[in-house]
Amino acid sequence: MAATKDPRPCSIADTLALVGEKYSLLVLREVCLGNGRFDQLVRNIGAPRDILATRLRRLVDAGMLKKTVYSERPQRFEYRPTEAGLELELVLMTLMAWGDRHLRKDDDRPMVIEHICGNELIPLVTCSVCGEEVHHEDLTAHPQAPGWTVKGPAAA
Repeated sequence: MAATKDPRPCSIADTLALVGEKYSLLVLREVCLGNGRFDQLVRNIGAPRDILATRLRRLVDAGMLKKTVYSERPQRFEYRPTEAGLELELVLMTLMAWGDRHLRKDDDRPMVIEHICGNELIPLVTCSVCGEEVHHEDLTAHPQAPGWTVKGPAAA
């Protein structure tokens, strides 16, 4: 089947267009950890400098990072997450937990995040209204884009 020229309107696709590029989520990881200087980012991510500079510029332009001067001579910048960037930290924690469960052994985790309560953070998606944990079987999709159903275009 050929790819459609008009794929399903999707907030996931829109988000991935911004943060799905190689290194973008790792930039957010490092900045949320407090490592916002360019040399720290290069070292901790392993990205080529030119690609890293492009990712940083794109994340700043999108309002996910803010750029502040920390040295005038020579002029150097530090990157910090905006509110929008901090919201994605929760997604990063969920991705990390998934990777720990499915890609690593329990004793082979590279990092553990501690919650303010003093315990290890194990992210859990809950409904903001009823407070219940969310499971796949509890979900029902209701497409809002005109002409689209769960299965695809209404005319198909």
